[in-house]
Amino acid sequence: MQRTYEFTSESVAAGHPDKVCDRISDEVVDLFLAEDPKARVACEVLATTNRVVISGEVRGAEAITEERVRQRVRETIRALGYTHRGFNAEAEITYLLHEQSPDIGTKVDTGGAGDQGLMFGYATDETEELMPAPLVYAHRILKLLADARKGPKLAGVLGPDAKSQVTLRYVDGKPVGVTRLVLSTQHFDRKLSSEDVREFVRPIVAAALPEGFMPPDDDFFVNPTGAFTTGGPEADTGLTGRKIIVDTYGGAAPHGGGAFSGKDPTKVDRSAAYAMRYLAKNVVAAGLARKATLQVAYAIGEEKPLSFYADLHGTGTVDEEKLANVLKQQLNGLTPRGIIDGLGLEKPIYARTAAYGHFGRPPEDDGGFSWEKTDLAEKLKKLF
Repeated sequence: MQRTYEFTSESVAAGHPDKVCDRISDEVVDLFLAEDPKARVACEVLATTNRVVISGEVRGAEAITEERVRQRVRETIRALGYTHRGFNAEAEITYLLHEQSPDIGTKVDTGGAGDQGLMFGYATDETEELMPAPLVYAHRILKLLADARKGPKLAGVLGPDAKSQVTLRYVDGKPVGVTRLVLSTQHFDRKLSSEDVREFVRPIVAAALPEGFMPPDDDFFVNPTGAFTTGGPEADTGLTGRKIIVDTYGGAAPHGGGAFSGKDPTKVDRSAAYAMRYLAKNVVAAGLARKATLQVAYAIGEEKPLSFYADLHGTGTVDEEKLANVLKQQLNGLTPRGIIDGLGLEKPIYARTAAYGHFGRPPEDDGGFSWEKTDLAEKLKKLF
């Protein structure tokens, strides 16, 4: 194992064009699930200059009309901070949602997986969140930046579109400092230079990092291209599901390729990835390993997983094969219905996941981020 190395992860703000689309997609999911927990939604969104295209397949309550979806889209755009000419709540909306194919529903309605595919889960003890540190810091920078730009000092100065990238140095597998950091953030005054923006964001970045982790100025890149006054879908077309590494582990773990946003929990791309995170996090929380990667695979319409895999990266205190046998019995044998019921996924809890990552967030009282609970850890300790 390499003892000294660097690793980089990135994050994007809630106002990034792709995240705008993820958020709208998940708002549609929540709209349907709030009316009918058994609703089926596969919603894809494209956003560009003053235009939003919503497409996909749905099945649910007749109360969810085209007009209600359009209204939710406009509310979302406004909430994200887009009120200027190039992209705002008055954008033209092309509505292309239609009924889900009955062929899909035949076996999914009786508990089968909503699609084929493979899903991964990961956890590491290098942060309190049991997540990779570069991604935790990249998300934290943008969350603090979003809070700050709505405050009195930066209101009207910075826009909703932003990206961060953090390169972390590791020694003996432990993060010891940030070697390079990139932050690009939209600003409304063209007269502001990169240096001006750097001074605005420096205290925000410092607050997001552990003490002593701030990189030197030569390795702290802010708006490297200069002005960043045109942002969001006006500047760069957005699509649902294009930030799958930002959404998961920042490149520190494998990814099965399936996006999360816009999908109801019968789609195992989403629900099984949540289940794998839940199990991996509990393995590390139980002290059975410092790092864990899990994989599961499904066939469309089938209940039982096709395969299950566990890798403790040489950090485990238990036999991996025995652990895998225990884990694949959890959540009713990792059936789609077992995962949905065990994690309480038939709720309108998804819009909040669309920015700052689906993992490493505190579980919430209404069932949000239920897959981040560590309520299985004690059981695993007793079994081993």
